[in-house]
Formats: sequence, C-alpha cells, structure tokens
Amino acid sequence: MANKTVIITTLNEAWAAPNSIFDLFLESFRIGHQTCRFLNHLLVVALDQKAYDRCLSLHPHCYALTTDGIDFSGEALYMSTDYVKMMWRRIDFLHTVLKLGYNFIFTDADIMWFRDPFPHFLVDADFQIASEFYSGNSSDLNNLPNGGFVYVKSSTKTIEFYKFWYTSRQKHPGLHDQDVLTKIKHDPYITKNIGLHIKFLDTAYFGGFCVSIWFMEPVINLVCTMHANCCVGLSNKVHDIRIMLEDWKKYTSLPSKTRASKQSSWTVPQHCG
Repeated sequence: MANKTVIITTLNEAWAAPNSIFDLFLESFRIGHQTCRFLNHLLVVALDQKAYDRCLSLHPHCYALTTDGIDFSGEALYMSTDYVKMMWRRIDFLHTVLKLGYNFIFTDADIMWFRDPFPHFLVDADFQIASEFYSGNSSDLNNLPNGGFVYVKSSTKTIEFYKFWYTSRQKHPGLHDQDVLTKIKHDPYITKNIGLHIKFLDTAYFGGFCVSIWFMEPVINLVCTMHANCCVGLSNKVHDIRIMLEDWKKYTSLPSKTRASKQSSWTVPQHCG
C-alpha cells in the first residue's frame, strides 16, 4: 500500500487444495464490504511447491518459502511437531519483512475478511494482536493473544521484539509462538528495554469461533474479521467457515435499513468448538 503496508498469509498444500481454506479465504475478500481491493495488497506465502502452484493459479502475488529438510505440505494438526515448526518459521519470516521496512497485517487463511479493519486499529500501538479473550481494555496484558491476526509497524522496536520473540522459543521448547508470547508479554525487556506498546484488538471487530462459541459475539453488524479458531481438523474448519460465509451473504442480502436495525448473529459453529 502507499504506506508500505502489506497483507500476508501462509499456505501449505492441505490448505491450498481445491474447495479448501484458500478458496474460502479469497471468497471472503470478494463478498466482504469494500474488502476486494485488499487482494491487490495480499501476499500469499506458500510453504511447499503444490501450495505455490495452486496460489499462482488463483492469485497474482505468491511467494515460495521453503525450509530445508522439512515438508510442510500435509495437514499440521494443532500442537503437532510440524505445526510448531511451521509457526516459528512464520515468525522468522515476518521478522525479515519488518527488517525490509514493511508494515504488515498477518492473517491466518482461516480468517474471513468482511470489512475494512484499518479504522479499528489503534494509532498509538507498535504491535496489535487479536484476542481469544478480551477484557475490554486494549492495553491489558492479561488479554489472551491470538497470533492469527496481527498488525505490526516496522520500526527498531518491532524488529527487536520479533528477534526476542523468536529466540525465546529456545527457553520454551515445544511451545508455539502464541504460547511463548503469552509467557513473555510481561517481560521487562519488552516493556522497558525495547519500549514496545502491545495492544489487543477488540473481539467485537476481530472475532472468531473462540468468542462466538462462549459469548455469541461479535454481531455481524460490527465485525471486520472472523477466525475459525478453537477448531481442530481441516474438514471441521471448512464446514463451519462455509456456514459463516452463508450467514454473511444472508445478512448482506437484507435491505440496508433492516441490517442497521437488526442485531444479527452468527450460526453457532457445528463442527468446531
């Protein structure tokens, strides 16, 4: 974008397969409210050759990121060895993006984009991250982070923070990036030495299944993105994301006055939760 911001997601063969996550992800941009334009700024990072080939057949901006000796093509179940390696490869890559001087929104491909998120980002934050639980205070470090959606501005602070985050994996072997962030977010090195301002995004605008399962939020009238989190298994995600997209289509088909006056909600996830 004009301010050197790029939207980034990652894919492997399993998520890029026809009728899988990638197709639904792209569809959300096309049917969302004024979100289709963001496809021009979306970089899809493919973690294996088949994902790269499929990306090229659907999208103009694809990047092949290979890792010697590791095959990321299969479905990496949550907290499996391959899953943890994949998450840390992502953090290392995003660190490089910051060092190149680019701001980025990282979005998991199982996050559906329905509205422009930029009006809801906080102007005074270096690093903004989605929440699995949100206390109502964006500065509260007791919020539970969700690494599937982050907005980061390139600066000496964020570059050093990503370096610290990546190296912290060695102190917490076997944990993925999100759990390590939960452990280090109170570290004085981040808050005092680096001086990083971490902010958490409101689940009313940046929602997901974790929130909707327990609290039946956020309402469709407000939401910008919805994440198929708290969901194990690719087929389960695909099933419930399709329902989510249908909910959105039904909502947007309503007359504008009806949409404004009706507090519509999502269908409760059927296979996820």
